[in-house]
Amino acid sequence: MRITDIKEARVSIASDIANAYISFAKMDVSILAIYTDAKVDGRQVVGYGFNSNGRYAQSGLLRERFLLRLQEADAASLLDDSGRNLDPFKVWATVMANEKPGGHGERSVAVGVIDMAIWDIVAKVENKPLAQLLAERYGDGEADRRVSVYAAGGYYHPGKEIRGLQEEMRDYLDMGYVATKMKIGGVPLDEDLPRVEAALEVVGDPSRLAVDANGRFDLQTALQFADGLAPYGVRWYEEAGDPLDYALQRQLCEHYAGPTATGENLFSHQDVRNLLRHGGMRPDRDILQMDPVLSYGLVEYLRMLDELRIRGWSPRQCIPHGGHQFALNIAAGLKLGGNESYPRVFAPFGGFADSTPVEEGLVAIPDRPGIGFEDKAELMKVFHAHL
Repeated sequence: MRITDIKEARVSIASDIANAYISFAKMDVSILAIYTDAKVDGRQVVGYGFNSNGRYAQSGLLRERFLLRLQEADAASLLDDSGRNLDPFKVWATVMANEKPGGHGERSVAVGVIDMAIWDIVAKVENKPLAQLLAERYGDGEADRRVSVYAAGGYYHPGKEIRGLQEEMRDYLDMGYVATKMKIGGVPLDEDLPRVEAALEVVGDPSRLAVDANGRFDLQTALQFADGLAPYGVRWYEEAGDPLDYALQRQLCEHYAGPTATGENLFSHQDVRNLLRHGGMRPDRDILQMDPVLSYGLVEYLRMLDELRIRGWSPRQCIPHGGHQFALNIAAGLKLGGNESYPRVFAPFGGFADSTPVEEGLVAIPDRPGIGFEDKAELMKVFHAHL
């Protein structure tokens, strides 16, 4: 088999929401389609990819560097030993040729978009859902039938005060979620705590509400918010400080008894190794949120999981950022602890298959080959309109 064409486009997901650090008023994503000459059940195999929210479209890097390497590669050099399917690790090595170590920056996002599309192809050629393919290749042979998901939201939104936040949380519960997440750190502590209390009035059990500061705080502020949150017993306190400030994270873990979460802005297995070495993370309670798409793709994510196992961590402590079907398949196939979801924002890239609604906080993997994008009608409309 060989790749016959590649198409990339930039799509807006702009909205007037904001977290503690950024506005999403100009947010966009890259979408990608990789066409092959392979056919399954008479249909051409096409792999689709896009980058997770929070990082902008990668059009320049994709078109000027990484896709060129893929297009110029000898077709046979990208195949697995059978010669009938792509090898994601060979593809990864090809697109990363002549890249120096470190300095991950935005290139990890660009490579992750390609990696998503390649795994979509690989699973489609094998005529299996990606989750099952991963379970057979890297797990115990059986994927989780359903995955725990939580609704991420609670952004700062002009005109949406306490009442609007509560209405949003009720909406998530009505949709079948039992756990939610909200943003903090965009206003002072004495203004944020009433927001937390208002959300808890709706969701009830504090183990059903996580809070996310998006890396906003210095150490003093991180600890002040920790003290303010401690009486509530929330599900976790996420990204208090800069994601690479491992000393801050360590001091937070020493100070705050409740679970913390971080990792969505770590883009390599070396970053994860340093977090586990120096960040004071506790494998009995803390959550790791590395996003497979933002961090060079599943190929690199598998290396991250190796770093966890070496240090006695269970993959169940991983709940990826991103809220998309790719991470959901990974969570099911590799038996992670769950997956994020964006049911009301970043449409149509957030959320899961049309045929698998969230029920009691769980969502199933559709029984379709590949990642399952074809079971998400609004997303496929975007792919077909632009690619």
